[in-house]
Formats: sequence, C-alpha cells, structure tokens
Amino acid sequence: MALKPKPIVRVQKFEWTAASIAHYSVILMAYLMFFLTLPFSLFFCIKVVHEYKRMVVFRLGKLYMNKPLGPGIVIILPCVDSYTVVDLRTMSYDVPSQEMLTKDSVTVSVDAAIYFRTSDPIATISAAVDSILSTKQLAQTTIRNVLGTRSLSEIMSAREEIALQAQEILNPTAANWGIKLERVEVKDIKLPRELTRVLAIEAEASRLADAKIVSAAGELNV
Repeated sequence: MALKPKPIVRVQKFEWTAASIAHYSVILMAYLMFFLTLPFSLFFCIKVVHEYKRMVVFRLGKLYMNKPLGPGIVIILPCVDSYTVVDLRTMSYDVPSQEMLTKDSVTVSVDAAIYFRTSDPIATISAAVDSILSTKQLAQTTIRNVLGTRSLSEIMSAREEIALQAQEILNPTAANWGIKLERVEVKDIKLPRELTRVLAIEAEASRLADAKIVSAAGELNV
C-alpha cells in the first residue's frame, strides 16, 4: 500500500523591518510605563468587562488578539491601546408611528417595534456607519416598503407574516453591521377617522341584516 505524501507546511519567516521594530519598541515602552508606575497604573489600565459585554481593543491601530476580549479583566496599555465596549444584550426600539399608503391606496398609521442585539462586536465597531442608528433607520424604511405592497385587508389579517417578511429583508444588511434582528413586531394599525366610521357603519348594517335573517327564519319555523 503506497503511503500518501505528507502535505508541505510552509512557515512564513518573520522579517524585521523599520516599521516592525518601531511597532514593538513602542509597545515595549508602554509595558515599561505600566510597570514603572505601579500601583497607580492599575487604576487606569485594568478594565473589567461584564458577562454581557465585550471589549474591542485596537493596539497602534491594529485589532488586538483578532477577537473581542472579555468577560473578565483586560489590561489596556497606556498611549498605544484604544478600546470600545459593546453591549450584547437585546435592545428594543419603537419605530416612530408613520403614515403610509397601502397597495389599495388607503392611508394607515402603523406603530411597530424591533428587537435586536450585537452579534459581531468587531463588525459593529468597524462599520463605516453607526450600526445601531442605521439599523433603526433601515427598519423604519423596510416596514414602510413592506406594508406598501399589501392591501388593507392583508395588513389587518397578516401582521405576523408581514413582521417576518420585514425581518428577512432586514437581517442580511444588519448582519454586515454586526447586528442580529431577533424579532419585528407590528403593534398597532390606525385607520383614518372617516374610514373607521365607514367600517363601523358597514359592520352595523351587516349585524342588522344578520339579525333580520335570523328573525325571518324564526317566523317561518313557527
């Protein structure tokens, strides 16, 4: 039986350059500053990251450790480290009530809410936009666009389906910002007063018609 040749593993050789020498020299000086100023440096360089948070650290402009840090204690070196703490807990946002035109040209006012959390702290920090603000604005636009493709009767009877459709549209874009949409909720749908009165009159007329039919059927059976 022929033995398979072992794959060749190429180890990239590290080369010292002026930039790398300067990089590590600055980091070394930061460590020296940290130790020489003990115990006072502990008050400024020791950070505690809670269980529901993560810390993204950039050391001389580069992502440190290639991952978010925490939970636990993190040491921040003076002058060379910058950091941002990201909350991983689920947040809710009430989408401002907005008037929109349905597919059958009826103006309705809709109240909605979204529930979301940060799923990728690095993507959230590295995004070129404010991830949370952009998610809120995108949710408002998406809900309006989805409702614009539905008739009034569909909106009144298929709220959950509309919410799921909006969530499916939102998630791919929000994922680029490190955000995960957990739920979209259509809370309330308000109709214009004139339309509400018309529907009430139609409902009352339908109720009276049903009552007359029942009454007539009773008289025939007597």
